[in-house]
Amino acid sequence: MDDAAAPADSTDPFWKRVWQFPLVAMMAALFGLAVVFATLTLVLSVAFAGLAPTGVQIVNGLAVPVVTVVFAKVVLTRLGERPRDEFAFPGAVRQVAIGLAGSAALISAIVGVVALLGGYRLVGWGGATSWPLLIFVAGLQAGFLEELLFRGILFRFLEDFGGSWFALALTSALFGAVHLSNPNATAVGAIGIAVSAGLLLGGSYMLTRSLWLPVALHAGWNMTQGMVWDVPVSGNPVDGIVEAHPAGSVLVSGGAFGVEASVVAMVLAGAAGAWLIVLAARRGEPMRPLWVRRRLQREGAPVPVEVPAA
Repeated sequence: MDDAAAPADSTDPFWKRVWQFPLVAMMAALFGLAVVFATLTLVLSVAFAGLAPTGVQIVNGLAVPVVTVVFAKVVLTRLGERPRDEFAFPGAVRQVAIGLAGSAALISAIVGVVALLGGYRLVGWGGATSWPLLIFVAGLQAGFLEELLFRGILFRFLEDFGGSWFALALTSALFGAVHLSNPNATAVGAIGIAVSAGLLLGGSYMLTRSLWLPVALHAGWNMTQGMVWDVPVSGNPVDGIVEAHPAGSVLVSGGAFGVEASVVAMVLAGAAGAWLIVLAARRGEPMRPLWVRRRLQREGAPVPVEVPAA
């Protein structure tokens, strides 16, 4: 990333410099997101009143990704000192394919190791009745909306302010903390989410500077663990293709919260996230804090050459 490029122009009006300040831009983005999705919720509740729960899940799962992408392209491309398109279409198909396949392989490997350690017991075939919830809510809706919020807004503007490591640490901790409100939540589960998902999703965003890969990783992870392996999704019970139950030590199985609270997930997914972060660092993607970039600019330090995102 161009670590010192596109600083605020000191000749800009004071109001513009304030408006472009990362934390102000972040608050504006959060306010806009809240207004847009409150409006969407109201419109859908009126337009589809009386629709069966499964229908509601499908409608929401299809509407949220569209509104998310439009919001990012219309609003986020106009905020901050370095506006950019978080959902650029070139390379999107490749990133989505890698994300879906990679997350499916990773969560399957985690379930496999947990099973070898006695923490996952396969009973037989399940009813797969949770497919609308897993595909449209835990998959599409959560993948797009949560990644827009945590990576596209919070990570992006916190990074612009305090640098990449500050943003990675804070968004990972916040991502884990919000899952404390989930069913069957535990402190260990929140830590597991922060370590595994926080590093994995934050690292994928740092590497690509796009939301397509984090969205696909998030959606593929949730759909595979619930739909294929019948593992609770962040504490939410599901009915997958097979029927399975946690067994043995909670630290191995994750208990009722699911394998995301397992030390196995923390190690394997955390390692995958660390690998993505290392790749990003090798490409020069990590950003210094705002005050450091300002000082380097005043000192006339050479501006790094920007490396195009994959």
